[in-house]
Amino acid sequence: MFRTACQEQLLPGETLQQKWEFAQSAGYDAIELRGKGGFHLRDRLPELRKALADGVVMPTVCVDMLHFIGAFDEDLRRDAVEQMKSQLSVIGELGGAGAQTPASYGMFSRRLPPFQPPRSEEEDRDVLLAGLTELGEHARREGVALFLEPLNRYEDHMVNRLDQAVELIRAVGLDSVRIGIDSYHMNIEESDPPAAILAAAPYIGHAQVSDSNRFQPGAGHLDWPAWLGALDGAGYTGHLALECRLTGDDAAEAVASVPAFLARAAA
Repeated sequence: MFRTACQEQLLPGETLQQKWEFAQSAGYDAIELRGKGGFHLRDRLPELRKALADGVVMPTVCVDMLHFIGAFDEDLRRDAVEQMKSQLSVIGELGGAGAQTPASYGMFSRRLPPFQPPRSEEEDRDVLLAGLTELGEHARREGVALFLEPLNRYEDHMVNRLDQAVELIRAVGLDSVRIGIDSYHMNIEESDPPAAILAAAPYIGHAQVSDSNRFQPGAGHLDWPAWLGALDGAGYTGHLALECRLTGDDAAEAVASVPAFLARAAA
């Protein structure tokens, strides 16, 4: 049976303790934090420490910034690396597993004009290897992992598929750098998502879930039994973290439907 987590912004409640109460009643096992820029997660440490003391389980954080480790601008890239270091340190203090980030988001797409990015593929790779190595070494010192998330071709031009992430991780050569898979992006980019999961099995460290249309699992057409079966076959033991938009008039009801749906699909 998979463990489930829900990103904090999807849960009703004003405090993490209130969100946790709802999450548990709905069948979730954890809350995934969101890591904004400006060292916001670090500034939340008093709140997070209190939540941890009150029993809130917070194994992972997903970055929520406007620039990322693959940014074209050196200053933005440097800031993104420092932000991720801070988030890795915070999640380590909370006893968590790691922090997830894409190479970039919304920065460039080869599918949209002008089609040709201002940096070569070789330069892209060098930038990503440098950032992943620095972050992987920091993650190792903190006892956590960095999860590199492949995004679809319209949101990122550098890392779209699991095999691309695997190649980078192998080149980095650190066990503290893993893949953070996302079912929505895989539905767009992988010709055979279950096969891609099994091929990348040794490198998968985290999993986020939403359906084919980016709504909650069960609201689209993704083959969940096959997807979850492959993840089980890959030996994955982490959480399935809900990251999605929500359908219907009752957001809380949509969020609450997910653990039971995933349990049925995995049965």
